[in-house]
Amino acid sequence: MLSRRELANAIRALSMDAVEKAKSGHPGAPLGMADMAEALWRGILKHNPADPHWPDRDRFVLSNGHASMLLYSVLHLTGYAVSMDDLKNFRQLGSKTPGHPEYLHTPGVEITTGPLGQGLAAAVGMAVAESALAAEFNRPGLEIVDHYTYVFAGDGCLMEGVSHEACSLAGTLRLGKLIVLYDANGISIDGRIGRWFNEDVAARFEAYGWQVLRVDGHDGALVEAAVMAAKADEERPSLIICRTHIGFGAPNKVDTAAAHGAPLGANEVENVRETLGWPYAPFEIPPEYYAAWDCREKGAAAQKAWNELFLRYQEAHPDLAREFCRRISGGLPGELDEIASRMAVKASVARENLATRQAGLNALNGFSPYLPELFGGAADLSGSVGTRFVNVTDYGPENHMGRYLRYGVREFGMGAMLNGMALHGGFIPYGGTFLIFSDYALNAIRLAALMQLKVIWVLTHDSIGVGEDGPTHQPVEQIPGLRLIPGLKVWRPCDSVETVVAWHSALTGNSPVVLALSRQSLPCQLRTAEANAGIARGAYILRGNNDPEPQAVIIATGSEVDLAVRAAAELAEEPDCLRVRVVSMPCAEVFEAQDEQYRNQVLPPNVRARVAVEAAGADWWAKYVGLDGETVGMHGFGASGPAAQLFPYFGFSVEAVKAAVRRVVHRLADK
Repeated sequence: MLSRRELANAIRALSMDAVEKAKSGHPGAPLGMADMAEALWRGILKHNPADPHWPDRDRFVLSNGHASMLLYSVLHLTGYAVSMDDLKNFRQLGSKTPGHPEYLHTPGVEITTGPLGQGLAAAVGMAVAESALAAEFNRPGLEIVDHYTYVFAGDGCLMEGVSHEACSLAGTLRLGKLIVLYDANGISIDGRIGRWFNEDVAARFEAYGWQVLRVDGHDGALVEAAVMAAKADEERPSLIICRTHIGFGAPNKVDTAAAHGAPLGANEVENVRETLGWPYAPFEIPPEYYAAWDCREKGAAAQKAWNELFLRYQEAHPDLAREFCRRISGGLPGELDEIASRMAVKASVARENLATRQAGLNALNGFSPYLPELFGGAADLSGSVGTRFVNVTDYGPENHMGRYLRYGVREFGMGAMLNGMALHGGFIPYGGTFLIFSDYALNAIRLAALMQLKVIWVLTHDSIGVGEDGPTHQPVEQIPGLRLIPGLKVWRPCDSVETVVAWHSALTGNSPVVLALSRQSLPCQLRTAEANAGIARGAYILRGNNDPEPQAVIIATGSEVDLAVRAAAELAEEPDCLRVRVVSMPCAEVFEAQDEQYRNQVLPPNVRARVAVEAAGADWWAKYVGLDGETVGMHGFGASGPAAQLFPYFGFSVEAVKAAVRRVVHRLADK
């Protein structure tokens, strides 16, 4: 019978062989964590290699994603659709085994990890989602939601601030089904970490409210016992500190930074084989190892038992069962389109001057009764950003039925947790803060876009309209920067009608969305029926629809749309009677996804006299105004003062927009 160490050595061998073949990668962590992986994946983790998306599986997050070959080796050995050829193609273009784990790319990978700490923080979100679904759907004797979230994390993950943010909150929330195995090897890229990371990690996590256990990370039996002790504590998340040796088995590189991020080299690979007593050729795994590792039969039995439980649940609670299936599948109620239409019409008729943050809350209040999967929150700004919808209760340690989480001042932690909730399934998570603070969470937003997660960001106080708080709180470069993230949709609505459409688009789409909303009140625009229909297409003709060949086009978003409308109206009344079309572009990404005919209808290619108006960094608009046009935008930071004074001070006035249009038209006429 094979020993636990021998089974762990299969991970070590595959990992070092793949890194060596690729001439690239991180062999040290897989060599060090192999015993931890053997203890968790073979005997404890509830998973089915034949169905990586089974709803009640345990979630596994490799937060130190550079150790990806550990995960790929385990997936291969336990029976997932990760072949030996896939391992041999590690880090190669188009392979199933990229340098860092990628969600939806490799069967069994739950989350894209790479930037350290975010996997751990996202796992907190997964644990929140599990507990909230369990509270909502479980019934006595019919616990259809009953799984754990496990994390492997390294020293680097625990240095990153995002782990402090999320783990502090996890302890407060008493997430007893979150278990983190900390690979404490004391080495990072720069060497031994004692010179820059010598805090008492155990004391920190105990202060957070976690259970802390300590084991020899190379003793699989002790690791397994620690995990079982962690599972026994239902009130606290658990940190298992596993003391390990990076590059375990590599006699010349163990416990050094040299083992971290480069192949061991052919000679050292042979030394590892000799040290571990591994006599097999590269990528050779004997049949008895596969037999001992294979989790397919066990996983199928576990899922079969759950299926039988769900059948009993279905018989006892048919309505709940239908709702659970809808939520897990991501389906939406059929009446959502009608609800959005009614709200948009109501807003059009009311024609109230509203800040779009208030209009956003109104829309949220309208949608929320039909969407129990909405899970909201804010980073200590609930009242300011308008994210706490009517009748919602707070999620907390005493109320896992709550659907609103107060994150505290933790923007990055919130962002990673939103990603974790979306990955878990069953919820549409959204979070709010000021647009300027999106910089704190930018990498989490980027990962949401990379994974194409349905996460909604409510980012208010979207411009110099913030006013007296000054340039530290006035976003300038944030909106253009967010628009550069592939796969992210940025909506900046100009009034309550566009805000309803923006929320509807976010709820019905399948990608992350930013709603950039104003602090100050904005007038509701008059629209034709055709214009109303065009909002959902990202850009549309708000004024001048009857003129197929205008002399100029003004493109604007958000609070600057009304400025553009007033400028165009005055230009039409002046002696030279310029015919100016106004295009509102609340979401450039949606507009760019439209067919060419529609795009050309809204922005005729032959009309080169274009002016863009937005109280944000001006350079982004060059793609629309071209070399012949101009942008009325920000070219530096804002200033402290009343918003009504700041806008004209920085050139956002009717006269300034009119002057820009005249300059563009006259320049082109002179050519």
